Amino acid sequence: MSTKKAVQSSNYYKEPGPKLDKESPFASMMERFQFAADILDLDPGMFQYLASPVKQVIVSIPVVMDDGRIEVFEGYRVIHDNVLGPSKGGIRFTPDVNLEEVKALAAWMTWKCAVVNVPFGGAKGGVRCNPKELSMAELERLTRRYTANLLEIFGPDRDIPAPDMNTNEQVMAWIMDTYSMNSQKTETAVVTGKPIILGGSHGRKEATGRGVVTVTLAALNKMGLMPNKTTVVVQGFGNVGSVSADLMYEQGAKVIAVSDVSGGYLNQDGLDIPAMILYMQANNNSLEGYTGAEKISNEDLLELECDVLIPAAKEDQISKHNAHKIRAKIIAEGANGPVTANADSILEKKGIMVIPDILANAGGVTVSYFEWVQDRQGYFWTEERVNRRLNRMMRSAFDNLYNVSEEFKITLRQAAYVYAIRKVAATLKMRGIYA
Repeated sequence: MSTKKAVQSSNYYKEPGPKLDKESPFASMMERFQFAADILDLDPGMFQYLASPVKQVIVSIPVVMDDGRIEVFEGYRVIHDNVLGPSKGGIRFTPDVNLEEVKALAAWMTWKCAVVNVPFGGAKGGVRCNPKELSMAELERLTRRYTANLLEIFGPDRDIPAPDMNTNEQVMAWIMDTYSMNSQKTETAVVTGKPIILGGSHGRKEATGRGVVTVTLAALNKMGLMPNKTTVVVQGFGNVGSVSADLMYEQGAKVIAVSDVSGGYLNQDGLDIPAMILYMQANNNSLEGYTGAEKISNEDLLELECDVLIPAAKEDQISKHNAHKIRAKIIAEGANGPVTANADSILEKKGIMVIPDILANAGGVTVSYFEWVQDRQGYFWTEERVNRRLNRMMRSAFDNLYNVSEEFKITLRQAAYVYAIRKVAATLKMRGIYA
């Protein structure tokens, strides 16, 4: 039985749920997983094991609303893998979250943790709701009931949640408190992304953007380019994009364009990134009305000639429809899934080095790991130490993937999946299948 047949017989995407778009980041992830399995000549049974979640949980969450009526929400938690250690992954609160999405994101977390050599497996969670329509008290009741329903799943040695879309430090604090009250002891290590006062880590908010820049600098070094002689374009000016732009600016790079939801801003002589960050903070977190640059569209921004392009906004920004127009030397994926699978071969033929999301934006989960370690030790590090260790782990991960790409003559993205799957499969083979 070939690996291809194993892929077709896998039940990974056959659970009831919406059909995934062929260009979705989740479908792209599975296509890349299949490619790596072929490269490694992965045993069909091993493929099915690694493609199938260890555990899938659906919970009903009854909440007494502020007006006294009862509303029932649906929540999910999927543990994709726990071979390398406790499972790790965020919790999102969105109206359209579903089991298929959570399953795919959980698998993504497995490979991301393996790529940066963090001793975690992959997990993901979600609640189908619109947090914008909930009061603070309703949101707290929803979070606490969701946590209570998953007390047997969560745990510092079992499954460790973190913030994701529409969740934050406060939500993590409620999860930690609910778990702790039921354990009758304070368990700070049950969740990461907490406020500093509750055992959060210094450097966490900047971690993803800092990780993007660390691997970008490593890529520039491999290509013989000096940071202070490079041009940079950043799509997205949220937490990841603004930090990435600011740190590249500090390295002496010329950041010629950035964008947010209000559009793109271009200055071929270089933007004043610190000034733009201050403007955004004073302007309701928006660059709307900024006058120190020429206004361009997000689409035009992606096609600018530059050395480094950092898509740090949304998924599916570079596809077969515009990949042939990209003129960057390096793409560092600050967002999840900004490049669709059908664009990979086009970018490869153009000689563009793509630093894949499961490496480029893994700074967040790396510092989450640091937070977990600090909580378990009861000893907390300075921001300088956090950043130093983050830089070391991200650079080491880049070097590992670069070596794999050279070994198999494949792209960095393909190397990331080969490296991660080979590591998890080897660990599983060593541990064996318990029966």
